Amino acid sequence: MDILYLMILCSVSLAVIFLIIFIISARNGQFEDDESPAVRILLDSEIIKEDSPVSKEAESKEKLDKRTEEKSD
Repeated sequence: MDILYLMILCSVSLAVIFLIIFIISARNGQFEDDESPAVRILLDSEIIKEDSPVSKEAESKEKLDKRTEEKSD
């Protein structure tokens, strides 16, 4: 029965230590980041460019230039 009291004392002590560590880290601002890097990747932050005929022509011209460079090498 003595070991039971010892285990209860150890577990309560450990819980109090973790609670103190949590309170100290919360006061220091450890948990202030609302959007973590893992969530930021899901957010749409790129600028979406509109498809215009001029940009499509420029893209096709660049592709053609790349193909001719590859063939000439």
